Amino acid sequence: MPAQLIDPKQILARRILVIDDEEANVMLLRSILQREGYTDIHCLTQSKDALSTYIDLEPDLVLLDLMMPEVDGFQLLEAFSRHDAADEFRPVLVLTADTTIQARRKALALGAKDFVAKPFDVIEVGLRISNLLETRLLYDRLRASTPSAI
Repeated sequence: MPAQLIDPKQILARRILVIDDEEANVMLLRSILQREGYTDIHCLTQSKDALSTYIDLEPDLVLLDLMMPEVDGFQLLEAFSRHDAADEFRPVLVLTADTTIQARRKALALGAKDFVAKPFDVIEVGLRISNLLETRLLYDRLRASTPSAI
């Protein structure tokens, strides 16, 4: 069996920000993350607070709903991309009930790295979270070893 590139403990220690206006969805995602072994989990139900929290926390991964009052997920994707440096890789996994092709295309065009429709398969979402965090860790490792290459 090949050696792992990233120690699973490094993945589980990453900071995750959950943004969803429905408390039940936030509780479900927190439960999934805790069951998987993640320890640095931050959750918001007020999308108006999301950008400042994103800036303060500098999360390694954002789990984002699209359909929220006040500030929707599309607006947050735009704001996140304006805030991040050009060479930053901070993945956003969109979890939404809006399954239209237009929503998927727009979210991905605005910088989301993955898109999952609600209701979702818990195991699949757990795997997607792990994969995105592994990619972030590998990107950070590459950037640290060859800063001019990225």
